[in-house]
Amino acid sequence: MSVASKLLRHKSVEQLQAEAGKRGDFRRVLGLWQLTAIGIGGIIGVGVFVLAGQQAALNAGPAVALSFLIAGIASAAAALCYAEFAGMIPVTGSAYTYGYAVLGELAAWLIGWDLLLEYALIVAVVAIGWSGYVQSALASMGMDLPVWAKGAIGTGEGHVFNVVAALVTLGVSALLIFRTEWGARFNTLVVAIKVAAVALVIGIGAFYVNPSNWVPFIPARVVGPDGIGHFGFQGVASAAAVVFFAVFGYDTLTTAAEESKNPQRDLPRAVLLSLGISMAMYLAVSLVLTGIAHYSTLKTDAPVADAFKGLGLHWVALTVSVSAVFGLISVLFAFMLGATRIWFALARDGLLPGWFAKVHPRYGTPHRPTIVLGVFTALVAGLLPIEEVAKLVNIGVLSAFIVICSSVLLLRKRKPDLHRSFRTPLVPLIPLIGIGFSIWLLAELPLITWKVFLIWVSLGLVVYFAYGIRHSKLEKGA
Repeated sequence: MSVASKLLRHKSVEQLQAEAGKRGDFRRVLGLWQLTAIGIGGIIGVGVFVLAGQQAALNAGPAVALSFLIAGIASAAAALCYAEFAGMIPVTGSAYTYGYAVLGELAAWLIGWDLLLEYALIVAVVAIGWSGYVQSALASMGMDLPVWAKGAIGTGEGHVFNVVAALVTLGVSALLIFRTEWGARFNTLVVAIKVAAVALVIGIGAFYVNPSNWVPFIPARVVGPDGIGHFGFQGVASAAAVVFFAVFGYDTLTTAAEESKNPQRDLPRAVLLSLGISMAMYLAVSLVLTGIAHYSTLKTDAPVADAFKGLGLHWVALTVSVSAVFGLISVLFAFMLGATRIWFALARDGLLPGWFAKVHPRYGTPHRPTIVLGVFTALVAGLLPIEEVAKLVNIGVLSAFIVICSSVLLLRKRKPDLHRSFRTPLVPLIPLIGIGFSIWLLAELPLITWKVFLIWVSLGLVVYFAYGIRHSKLEKGA
């Protein structure tokens, strides 16, 4: 077999479908609402509690709702494509597995390799943000941490290591090592608390909305002394590129395909339900938040809580802060679960050492990649500032969106009669919208993101040609 043939070899959809029913690596314990909770847990978090207010103050004004809508359109187009694949190929690995079936081994390896880094970095970013909330709460109770333990070097005088951020990533890893249903039940409870808090914000805030705060809806474009522009439609677009970080996460639930009780029915429904519920909440919170407080006052670390403090509703502010502390744990859970399942899938296919493709004999979970990723994310969260990590988190997911949308187009052409439990509507329009928006948002990312991405891809190519191409299960089959 030539090198080119090896790079393009793939598992057929029919082969993957046949294998899906025979797989016994995981225990099938997740129902529709537990899968939906994983998706909502991955989506609702920093976007509601932080980004909506901050981007209103910095770039979009009240039109931050429009920014979420733009980002949501891109995400919804990809979600519809994910739903088609999730119902058709109910196998652990998400975009990596779907790419393997359509685009071939090298493309699949690169997207899996990229998502490993992206998901791990998202865990680190959220853990650092979570640490800030917890430290603030501890300080208010007179339980201040030692200076060296408050943050990474460069985040404050005397800071050495963010202990709280590191501990929460290790705690979530431990939760994922034990039975999947235990973690899923805990996650569902946390998501319910978070959704209730968002509903409270919308329900109470609606009575305090002052429509004059929405005028002008899109503030006039201004350029600051540093030469950086804000507001206008360009500002709305810039905010959309930032808040896109907050409108994906449903893809993590597709990595748990082999732990779903009825994946071909439930996975497509859970993808669409989780994104639909989350987008409705984002749009409502954006409008309420900019309606109860002028957008210029929302540039704070906790804009939702601070807006209610400004109304004298301190009990709502406290409820939101407590819910944010609990709610962000579900984001950690969703993305750590996604990372570990992709690593397991890569190892099971032979592209990484098979030692990682063994599940725990008692708990039935991929404990080895979970332990390694837990330690890695703990070190990143403890040692690096949030700004440096946050710059790196979107590029791999956007690349995955392009792969998924392109794969739907290719597979519809190659195998139009293949059974699909869910069909993406308006093909080729919907996949092309997903591809176009993803390319646009990729162009909005800073140069440092591209540099790190290229370094990571180069390292991935080294690993693939040094190990994966020779140890692939398809190589052994050939």
